[in-house]
Amino acid sequence: MPNVFDPPQLDLLGGPAGPTRVHRLFFALMPDEATRDAFSRIADALRRESPGFRARWVAPSRYHATLHFLGDHPMLREDIARAARQAGDALRAHAFDWTLDNLSTFRGREPPCVLRSDEVPRPLSELWQALREHLIRAGQGGQVSRTFTPHVTLGYSRSDMLPPRPVGPVTWRVEQLALIHSIVGQADYTTLQSWRLPG
Repeated sequence: MPNVFDPPQLDLLGGPAGPTRVHRLFFALMPDEATRDAFSRIADALRRESPGFRARWVAPSRYHATLHFLGDHPMLREDIARAARQAGDALRAHAFDWTLDNLSTFRGREPPCVLRSDEVPRPLSELWQALREHLIRAGQGGQVSRTFTPHVTLGYSRSDMLPPRPVGPVTWRVEQLALIHSIVGQADYTTLQSWRLPG
C-alpha cells in the first residue's frame, strides 16, 4: 500500500499516471456517539417528513463540523500536516456547549442540508479565531478562510433546497478537535491527530 505522503507517480510525459486522487485536509470538531445519534434521528425525521426530498445522505460516522479547511491536493502534503499539528498543539481551549436548533440548505451544485444554530456560542468563535491565528503563525495563512459559518452537514440535496425550519434542539458538548485526512470519493476519514478540549 503506498504511503499517503509519497508524491504521485508520473507518466512518461511528466503528468500523473492514471486517475489522480484528491487528498483533503481539515480541522474538525468531532461529536461523541450520543450526539451523532441525535443528528442521525434528525436526518431520519427529515426523510420521513419530506418524502419528495432526494439527497445523498452523510453516514453518521462521518458527521463533523469543519473548523478550518486546509485544501485539496494530489497527495497528502506532509508540510501542511506538520504545520497543522504545530497549530493544534499550540491551541489552548476548553470544552463548551453548542446547541444546534435549525435545519437549512446552502446553495451549491448539490446543496448541503445542514444543522445550524441561531446563535453561535462565543467559545466556538474564539476557538475558530485562535486556531486560525496559530495556523497563520505556522505558515498556513494562505490556506485558511477569513469567514466561518459553523454547521454540521447531514446530506447533499439532489432535488430542491429546503426552506429553513426549527429542529431539535440538540446540545452538543464539544470536547474533541481533530486533524482529518480524507480522499475524495472514499468512505472513511483518517484522523491524523486529535486534541481533547478540557473542562
